[in-house]
Amino acid sequence: MDHGSSHIICRNVPATDTLPDTPPYSLGVALSGGGARGFAHCGALMAIEEAGLRPDVLAGVSAGSVIAVLYAAGIKPLEMAQLFAGSNIRDFAELSFGNGGLLRIDRFKKFIQKSIGDITHLEQLKIPTYIGVTDLDHGTATYFDSGEIGPRMVASCSIPIVFRPVEIDGTHYVDGGVLRNHPAWIIRPMCRRLIGVNVSPLATPQRYNSLIDVAMRTYNLMAKANQKEDMALCDVSVVTPELAHYAVFNLKNIKTVFISGYMHTRKALKDAGMWKTARNE
Repeated sequence: MDHGSSHIICRNVPATDTLPDTPPYSLGVALSGGGARGFAHCGALMAIEEAGLRPDVLAGVSAGSVIAVLYAAGIKPLEMAQLFAGSNIRDFAELSFGNGGLLRIDRFKKFIQKSIGDITHLEQLKIPTYIGVTDLDHGTATYFDSGEIGPRMVASCSIPIVFRPVEIDGTHYVDGGVLRNHPAWIIRPMCRRLIGVNVSPLATPQRYNSLIDVAMRTYNLMAKANQKEDMALCDVSVVTPELAHYAVFNLKNIKTVFISGYMHTRKALKDAGMWKTARNE
């Protein structure tokens, strides 16, 4: 049995003007869900590094949780993109009718574990990392900050219907984006400054040819509805509007997606005065 801890959050997130005077972390970075569009997070992290900034704590949902884990394990943004170069969804997922989902992503879990080597638990990561998930049994947004990485990360990525729920300590979890696709709410109270990156803009779909098309549209509508308030919690909120038409499972445009995240984050940091400030500190 998996014995990591989870935290059920039922309270309201405190407003920024009621936060403690001295939060434990100077800078936090919150990374949204978005499937393959999540490679924009790699570009965002590269821009953050170039600004002379270093995240003290990370939070991620779905694709954002994958990038957060890899980064916290010490893998550089460009290296992350190179890890997935030439891959496609069939390399990470396989058909698995029944058990609550059409696909299973055990291969993906093994791929990530191989990439981070001997690190197996969230507590071992070089940067404190929070993984946002949805507690399917109790209908609440929650997160993990300890325990085995593999099942928690897969749970955060498990889009309902497409992937089967993940059972951890007797509770079933699915993609964090169902209720909170942007994890700013998790770490806002802990950070003096918070950068949030949202890579899930909503586009008008071109077709509904399959069950997965309908499931993904439904999921995207839920994500769009719940991320506005979390974006407002951030001191710097980065969005990537041109990625709206990029398919969630399309890994062919990693370079373009990476550049989008980099350019928008660079501009947002400059607009906020954090680029210049960081270099003068």
